[in-house]
Amino acid sequence: MKLELNDLTDEQLQALLKVQDQNFYNHKGFDISTPGTGVTTISQGLVKFYYFDKFKPGIGKIKQSLIARFAFDPMTPKDTILKLFINEVYLGQHNGKEVKGFENAANAYLSKSFKELTWNEYLGLVAMIRSPNNLHYLKDKEVNQERVARIKKVLAGEYVPIDNSDWLYGQKVKL
Repeated sequence: MKLELNDLTDEQLQALLKVQDQNFYNHKGFDISTPGTGVTTISQGLVKFYYFDKFKPGIGKIKQSLIARFAFDPMTPKDTILKLFINEVYLGQHNGKEVKGFENAANAYLSKSFKELTWNEYLGLVAMIRSPNNLHYLKDKEVNQERVARIKKVLAGEYVPIDNSDWLYGQKVKL
């Protein structure tokens, strides 16, 4: 089942954007200035998925950014981009198969539908986005839950990321 944007509560959507792409509705596919979100926007993530068979950093990142800024983002409504993201985001592997999208992740890791997720379970999936194989919901539960705790501090305003590379929110753990 594919999720619609209205399947996410306002709180879920705001948390996703705060963690993944805080300036999503204001940038044009490319944003390196927003603290705590890393150097890849939601649009860039989708461009990587749709436009590259084998993505390599360096020139690939430049191409990804240009496509996101001048082709993908201008031609795709923001709500459509978000809908694509919540259904296509890579969230690790389970039983040897790729898990893409929040509905599939809820099914694979928790044996329930997305709508049945608790707040902590949802944040556990959001925590995986940046590094699904190192912040895995099941295989790396402790590291995943540490990230969830840090995400909660950011959402509560108790921690403010220093710069755009501070997506671990001050965490000193090697991934």
